[in-house]
Amino acid sequence: MCDAAALRPLWTVRAEPPGSPDAGALLREYYTEVADRYFALYEGRRSTPQEIEEGLAEYPSADLVPPRGVLLVARAGGVVAGCAGVRMLDARTAELKQVFVRAPWRGRGGAGRLLTAAESAAARLGAERVRLDTRRDLVEAVALYRRHGFAEIEPYHDDPYAEVFFEKRLGRRPSPG
Repeated sequence: MCDAAALRPLWTVRAEPPGSPDAGALLREYYTEVADRYFALYEGRRSTPQEIEEGLAEYPSADLVPPRGVLLVARAGGVVAGCAGVRMLDARTAELKQVFVRAPWRGRGGAGRLLTAAESAAARLGAERVRLDTRRDLVEAVALYRRHGFAEIEPYHDDPYAEVFFEKRLGRRPSPG
């Protein structure tokens, strides 16, 4: 019989600068994976190193820092396993960016922990709602967001790679006292 505790490692999620070595490696892996999936689907090939560099430059993570953003890094049993970024679009709206869990850690609760932490971070930044975009071919991401209460909305920007847009209203926290 399988030990369920071994399948669900202890997850920790903490804010880190996008330029830290762990965060930088995760962001590069995230971008490589989504680019490879795109090029495999539409052109039958993998992305080139030049395309990855161009994509990282076109979609920078420098705004995932306080006071208007944060990059969260998840560790599973102390091992770097995933990330999620939050940035404020306006005074009440946060955007979820670069949600990623490394392949060996998928299916072990990390994505849900990252989403919960990202929603909390967005609320601390003053957000009342969180928006995001993704592509239809990223079926795991679409299912994850729906499972966690995100509802499909009309597009809120015109990025050519964004095909599905979601929003989730954040719960109001009771006032102290």
